[in-house]
Amino acid sequence: MTEAASLSPEIVLAELKKNGISHVVWLPDSETNWLYTLMKAEPTLTLVAVPREGLAFSCAAGIHIGGGKPVILIQNTGLMESGDSMRGWVKDMNIPVVLIVGYRGYTRHGVNKDSAATWTEPFLHAFQVPFYLVENSDDAPRISVAFEDARRTRQPAAILVGDEYHGFNR
Repeated sequence: MTEAASLSPEIVLAELKKNGISHVVWLPDSETNWLYTLMKAEPTLTLVAVPREGLAFSCAAGIHIGGGKPVILIQNTGLMESGDSMRGWVKDMNIPVVLIVGYRGYTRHGVNKDSAATWTEPFLHAFQVPFYLVENSDDAPRISVAFEDARRTRQPAAILVGDEYHGFNR
């Protein structure tokens, strides 16, 4: 698989740095190992691990209020479980945070392997969270579009990572 056909973790990290991210709030998982390794070695980032996805939103809100610029790294299943936390901590408080969402079960052919993929976009529509699909490194500029959208609206915006099993694991 060529780099353009997958999502390079180096390119994702470059987009985070370009957008001034200070903190990455996330629930550790095996799918983001290569990205985690790069983020851990990056001196400008502080990694904030949470034990449950719903806590990512309150942590991100606190970081923002304290002057930091967080991003939330989350899987679609955890995002859906955390709807009320997202509503209360970032939507209602006007916190401009970007969610980088692992699009578990997504296939670009419309035959989803997991109902989590089927419900991800309707969930984001219901919460009025704009989203941008990133399937490979060529799509990476959409990450900056999401950051601009969040900044402009003072609301969350999401990146749906449609390359769940390739880009971050090489």
